[in-house]
Amino acid sequence: MKIDWAALGAVFGVSLVVTVALVALFTLGITGLSRHERAAAEGGSAGLAVTGAYACFAACAAAVGYGIYLIVA
Repeated sequence: MKIDWAALGAVFGVSLVVTVALVALFTLGITGLSRHERAAAEGGSAGLAVTGAYACFAACAAAVGYGIYLIVA
């Protein structure tokens, strides 16, 4: 049995980048929602923060869905 180290390294690199990207997107989404809560408590409006937060969550869902599609296909 021979191991293709280049392919294994590529899989490791891609999974590492995707993991960091998903964590960053979730962090941005949670931060956007907390900005909205803070602005609402102070009487302001932060509609853009909520829109950005939901966009981050949608990007996470799309990335996970695409990953599941790649596994199943």
